[in-house]
Order: sequence, then C-alpha cells, then structure tokens
Amino acid sequence: MSEIGFYRLTRSGLEEALPRLLEKVLASGQRAVLRCPDKARVESLDRALWTYGQDSFLPHGSRADGHAEAQPIFLTESEDRPNAATVLVLVEGAPFGDLSAYARCLDMFDGNDAAAVEAARERWRRARAEGHKLVYWQQNERGGWVKAREEGG
Repeated sequence: MSEIGFYRLTRSGLEEALPRLLEKVLASGQRAVLRCPDKARVESLDRALWTYGQDSFLPHGSRADGHAEAQPIFLTESEDRPNAATVLVLVEGAPFGDLSAYARCLDMFDGNDAAAVEAARERWRRARAEGHKLVYWQQNERGGWVKAREEGG
C-alpha cells in the first residue's frame, strides 16, 4: 500500500507550495508524476514551474516536450507514468487511479475552498478503506508543513 499525504493549502497557493514539495522529492533521489485535472492545468503548471524562482530549477516536462521517460518530474492529466516515478503528486482533485506503482502520493488541495475540502475528505475515507497509510499536513503561519494527523500503515 502507498502512503498518501494530504496537503491542505491555507497560507499559500499551489504555484508557491508545489515547487517546494517537488524540490524535496528530487532531493531525496526520487522521480515524480504530477497529475492535473486537465490539459490546460498541465500547461499552466508547466509554465509556473519554469518561472517560480530566479535561482531555482526543477527539471520537468510533459508529453508535449517529448522524452517523457527522461523527465524527473512528468506532468500529465492521465494515468501515464513513463518516467518510472515512485511519487505521485495530485493537484486540484485529480484522481488517484492505480497507486500500486507509487511508494508515496501527495494530494494537494485548497483548504480555503469548502468543496475542495469536502472532496479531500471523501478521498481520505476511500483511501482509508483501501488500507493506505494516511498523513494529513497543514500549513503553519509561514507556509511550512506541520503533520496534523496520521492513520494506518
């Protein structure tokens, strides 16, 4: 079973918090698939990852860039995993799909949106029923992550 971390964004937006988490994934020697709800969001996050910091670089790409198997971070709106990633990052309610190939899943959602919070709660209940280890993270005042809850495993 995969470990699923639920990341409730309350202090910063996705475009600010996502690069920091992806940097940690790469620093740990892992690859990631970033699954978005649709192609338009793949394209906008692709642009955001290129421009999020002047002195930072996150190697990434999507199907449109080619060489999918070589991308340390692969952005997609589907369940493909061409880069042999061990970490799946879900944004804005993108579906879990088959998690069997992933050691970890990071589910990032807008904690200031009641519908997004309720949808995340439903994903938590479903993942608990499937036997995954669950960790709930919330942002502190500075935008850092604090573990608030852990279940299963």
